[in-house]
Amino acid sequence: MAIIEVNGVRKSYAGRDVVDGVSFSVERGEIFGILGPNGAGKTTTVECVEGLRVPDAGTVRVAGLDPVADHDRVTRLLGAQLQESELQARLTVREALELYAALYPAPADWRPLADRLGLTDRLSTRFAKLSGGQKQRLFIALALIGDPEIVVLDELTTGLDPRARRDTWKLIEEIRDSGVTVLLVTHFMEEAQRLCDRIAVIDRGRVVALDTPSGLIRRSTGSTVLSFVPSRPPTAPNWTGSPRSGRRDGDPARRRRRPRPARHRRHGHPADLPARRSRRHRPAAADHRDQPRRSLPRPHRRRTHRRRTTGEDLAGHGPTGHGPPVKAPPDTRPPRTTSPDRTPDMTSAPTRPRPVRRRRPPPRVGAAP
Repeated sequence: MAIIEVNGVRKSYAGRDVVDGVSFSVERGEIFGILGPNGAGKTTTVECVEGLRVPDAGTVRVAGLDPVADHDRVTRLLGAQLQESELQARLTVREALELYAALYPAPADWRPLADRLGLTDRLSTRFAKLSGGQKQRLFIALALIGDPEIVVLDELTTGLDPRARRDTWKLIEEIRDSGVTVLLVTHFMEEAQRLCDRIAVIDRGRVVALDTPSGLIRRSTGSTVLSFVPSRPPTAPNWTGSPRSGRRDGDPARRRRRPRPARHRRHGHPADLPARRSRRHRPAAADHRDQPRRSLPRPHRRRTHRRRTTGEDLAGHGPTGHGPPVKAPPDTRPPRTTSPDRTPDMTSAPTRPRPVRRRRPPPRVGAAP
């Protein structure tokens, strides 16, 4: 007995037909897949089944009910995981499960549901801290918390890594085994081939094929198709040596050459380059290259500190204290005579008397000012 019936549904936006006469039926307890490229009209068709959009033409029945006229009754029978879903960043997993459970009159117990989906150890984790696979498992739990008969999963594994995608596939199979009808929307052919009992291929708003996965494979090509399913994951080769040795069982001993650094590949290895003379061995000027090294003039080095020069340093040298000795000019001034008591002779050279400064006696103690 069909639990979902879609007959001639049409939906257009701005004169463009997004869904053009789609018709299919979903049996109770099966995984029905809707496969197609991006922009084919898959999500619009599913939103008409969920009652989120009103079709322009055609009829949709979910367990004999109209999703638009009997929206409240349909929402109790149907759980949905939308293509793009978000929650508050600071909302924890426990708070989200309790909040959604409070919206249904007879919800399922969220504790065993979280245990089955592997969310028990993440109940206190905020939504922003969850990984992509954990968020998808949380959305599956929120879709199943109302204990629905039908669950719609719209591109559930998009953006997940291969391991998280396989874990999600196992969850979908467990949901089907519990008696829930699954309407799966995907654009991965591998996912549809593994999970779906029947597949409807939609392209440009129309159903171009409807059959089982094996039937679609037989119809798509006339040649023989071989598919291999490994019984266990492939194991890595048994390495007997170290990773650097590059030896493996049955292979001759060999040694892999380590790649040369980029600077050696660009400029060559230092051992292969010609010897370069350092800066200190280079001549100071081009015209002195043919002369011996000892005869080369040494460059003048500027002192970093100043030394206080004295008369002894300047004696016999130039005005700066450097350079060759300079002969002092003769003194043409008359000689200065002094008396035996070391006083200058006033007759030979008149001098100005030096004023004598008298010290003021200290004030007497007790004297009037």
